[in-house]
Amino acid sequence: MDPATLVILAALIIGLIYGSVGLVSGFCMMSGLRGLWAEGDGRLGRTYALAMGVAIAASQLLAAAGLVDLGKSIYLQPSFSAPVMFLGGLLFGYGMVLSNGCGSRALVLLGRGNLRSFVVVIVLGIFAEITLKGLIAPARIAMVQASQATVTANSVPALLASAGLGAVPARMIAASVVAAVLIIFAFAHAPFRKSIGQVAAGLIVGLLIAAGWYATGYLGADDFNPVPVTSLTFVAPIADALQYVMLSTGSTLNFGIVTVFGVFAGSLVTALATGRFQLEGYRSPQHMLRSAGGAALMGTGGVMAFGCSVGQGLTGLSTLSLSSFIAIAGILLGTGAGLRGALRVRPLATA
Repeated sequence: MDPATLVILAALIIGLIYGSVGLVSGFCMMSGLRGLWAEGDGRLGRTYALAMGVAIAASQLLAAAGLVDLGKSIYLQPSFSAPVMFLGGLLFGYGMVLSNGCGSRALVLLGRGNLRSFVVVIVLGIFAEITLKGLIAPARIAMVQASQATVTANSVPALLASAGLGAVPARMIAASVVAAVLIIFAFAHAPFRKSIGQVAAGLIVGLLIAAGWYATGYLGADDFNPVPVTSLTFVAPIADALQYVMLSTGSTLNFGIVTVFGVFAGSLVTALATGRFQLEGYRSPQHMLRSAGGAALMGTGGVMAFGCSVGQGLTGLSTLSLSSFIAIAGILLGTGAGLRGALRVRPLATA
């Protein structure tokens, strides 16, 4: 079996597992932050923290063993625009609150029969494409060119190596410290420790990030037909998946497109098997407008930030890229503004 086919099969399996786990556990950054900041139930937030810690530890072990070259990913480029990535994160985070979930969560809920998520997925994909290649693209490119900078150290391990440590010790120290902090934070909460399902979800999702790196960076390694080294992310892949559905002639499947289909299929099968499938719609035109507006912000912001709450929050962070920390800071601040304070997204009045 050729490497490209192996990558496609791996992407399908990873997507199916993520969709199933996401449906059963409610895995979602925004829900987790809402629980931590607004509602007092921190279990989902700690599930996300555990996934982050496991993703970092497992991905960095793969890199240290020489199985995956994370430096080939988009997250570890020598030049990037910190202002644009931070602004993109802000837009994505606030849009996530408006739409009541990110792109990956929308795919999971769509598999459960949530028709609101259908609108979110479509609008997110359209605005991601507009920002990547359409009307907004020239403005985005101009902003990046005006503000990008070339750095000598583009990751936490690189910073430590520049201080005199060897490359491998720097990688292991950075990964161990960051992963340990996140994992300790997760298990410091007694209700989380007792929630076996949430613990399992965090472990599985974190390992899926490493599995994505292994699939594209090791199984897909081919000098003649290389596969882009990446893992789970959902903004650009949702746009690519929509384009593939409409214009599949002459197009080829890739890791991102297949994971999008896999997440939806995994959620759908799990929902049908467990009796969770139920059609849901919008309560009012205002509800639809808010949801679509949030999806537009996520599509635009996710492209500017080079990823979403999963693409940067898990996959990007697993590389310990400095640009990912900047994007995540924007996402957290944007989400915080939507959940608390003067710009808080308030509940819609019910008829």
